[in-house]
Amino acid sequence: MITVRVPLGERSYDVLVGHGVRAGLASSLPAGARRAAVITQASIPLDCDPGIPCERLLIGDGEQHKTLETVEQLCRDFARMGLTRSDVVIGVGGGMVTDVAGFAAAVWHRGVAVVHVPTTLLGMVDAAIGGKTGVNLPALDGVGGKNLIGAFWQPRAVLCDLDALATLPPRELRCGRGEMAKYHFLTGDDLLALDVPERIARCIEIKAAVVATDEREGGRRALLNYGHTLAHALEIATGHEIAHGDAVAVGLVYAAHLAHHLGRIDADRVQQHYDVVRGVYELATDLPADVDAERLVQLMAGDKKVLSDGLTFVLDGAAGVEVVPGIDPTAASAVLASMAASGQQ
Repeated sequence: MITVRVPLGERSYDVLVGHGVRAGLASSLPAGARRAAVITQASIPLDCDPGIPCERLLIGDGEQHKTLETVEQLCRDFARMGLTRSDVVIGVGGGMVTDVAGFAAAVWHRGVAVVHVPTTLLGMVDAAIGGKTGVNLPALDGVGGKNLIGAFWQPRAVLCDLDALATLPPRELRCGRGEMAKYHFLTGDDLLALDVPERIARCIEIKAAVVATDEREGGRRALLNYGHTLAHALEIATGHEIAHGDAVAVGLVYAAHLAHHLGRIDADRVQQHYDVVRGVYELATDLPADVDAERLVQLMAGDKKVLSDGLTFVLDGAAGVEVVPGIDPTAASAVLASMAASGQQ
C-alpha cells in the first residue's frame, strides 16, 4: 500500500493506493459517525463495508444525471435517514459519483464529512482528489455548462482500491490515460516507466502538491485544467458521447496548436504533444467529425475558467504551462479550422 498525504493544514488527509485498501474504510471514517450514506451506481460492483449502519443510495449512470435534481433527491434521502452533521457520506464510483457525493455532502447541513472510494482510473488520479465537487448546469437558451455549480469540500480520506480497475471497460481506462497525459506536460514525468500503483500514486502526488498551494483555484491550480477548456466543450457538443479522456487528448493537442499559433511554442513542441498523447498514451487526437467549430468556441466562452476579457486557456510556453487570458476568439476558431482540415486529409 502507498499513502499520499494531501497537506492542507487541519483539512489534511491521506490517499491510500493499493489492492484491497477498501477493507480499511471503517478506520478512515470520522470518529463519532453513527451512520453512513453510501452513494454509488447500480453498475458499480465494488462492495464497501463502512463498519457502521449505512444505506446504499443509487444515482443514475451518465452525465445527464449529474444535476441539481440528483443532489436534491440525495438530500431528501439524507433527511429520511436522519443523517446528521456528525455522520458521513461515502462516494463509491467514478468521477461523476465522487463529484455528486462530494457536493451533496458539502451542502447537507452546510457540510458533513465525505470519504471517497474511487473505482475508475480517472477518479483515482484526478476527480476524487482535491475537494472540487459539482454538477452540470443543463443548457437553457444556449446557457449552461459542465460543473458550473459546485463547492470546494475536501474529503476526510480517499481509498484507491486497485481491485476496481480489473473490471473497467476500455472507455474508462482511456478517461484515466487522458488525465495522465496531462500530468506528463505539467511535470515531464515518464509515468509509464512506473508500475501501476506507483503511477497512480505519482499522479496523486502531483495534484496534491498543486492543491496544497492553491486549494480554491485562485492561480496555480488552474494548471490542472490543461487541455480541459476544449475538452469540456467537446463533451457538451457531443452530448457526452465522447469519453472524457478522449476529449482531454484532443484538448491537449489543440492547446499545443493554439500556443504555436500565438508564438508561444515551436512546431517541435507541438509534435511532442502528438508523440505523448497519441504515441505513448494511445489516444486519438483528431477532432470528432461533424462538430461545429463555432459552437465549440461559444461553449469555451461559457467555460467557468473564462475571464471577461476574452477566452482563457491553459497553454504551454517558454516558462512552461500557464494560464493565458484575453485570447481572441478568432484565433481559437482559426486553430480549430486548421485541426479539422488536417484531420480530413
